[in-house]
Amino acid sequence: VLLPITRTLLPLLCYNHLLGSPDSPTLSPPYSLEKMTDLVAVWDVALSDGVHKIEFEHGTTSGKRVVYVDGKEEIRKEWMFKLVGKETFCVGAAKTKATINIDAVSGFAYEYTLEINGKSLKKYMENRSKTTNTWVLHLNGEDFRVVLEKDTMDVWCNGKKMETAGEFVDDGTETHFSIGSHECYIKAVSSGKRKEGIIHTLIVDDREIPEISC
Repeated sequence: VLLPITRTLLPLLCYNHLLGSPDSPTLSPPYSLEKMTDLVAVWDVALSDGVHKIEFEHGTTSGKRVVYVDGKEEIRKEWMFKLVGKETFCVGAAKTKATINIDAVSGFAYEYTLEINGKSLKKYMENRSKTTNTWVLHLNGEDFRVVLEKDTMDVWCNGKKMETAGEFVDDGTETHFSIGSHECYIKAVSSGKRKEGIIHTLIVDDREIPEISC
């Protein structure tokens, strides 16, 4: 179960464990001590164009708020009289809307939650698992992440929207594209079961690639 992130006004070593909730992966070095002092939340968000890291700094004395997306500063407010509230920004090539909510829990404890397109991160990722397929493959010494958006049949590879060509075949459809010199296609066939719907399979150089869960 994904839990909100809570921070109290305690020394760093005392509240650092709170960053390890499922909504916020544990911090990994290197981080400067100055930055870690106000860094209260880190999320990894999987979108069609890749996995994006969102970091949030919150100064509970000054009210400072800083948002980083993939290491790039998106929002900086050095002084905020109100310690609670929200910050909205965009993530990824499709400019997906993201909002960090800051809520007081009790006393000097604060809770940080992330919403994507108006949904909680948990709900958004559950919905994405139903509307996308993701594959990771290794070609010519390089890793590639391929994502199919099932509602539009758009195909993304390592953050780039691919040019595709669709064709009908005897048992379904095939969506063709290339990764370098490698011929790829995503085959869509009916599962024959109403609950399962259409099954999508990625074929690269006549080899089936196993799907991953995100």
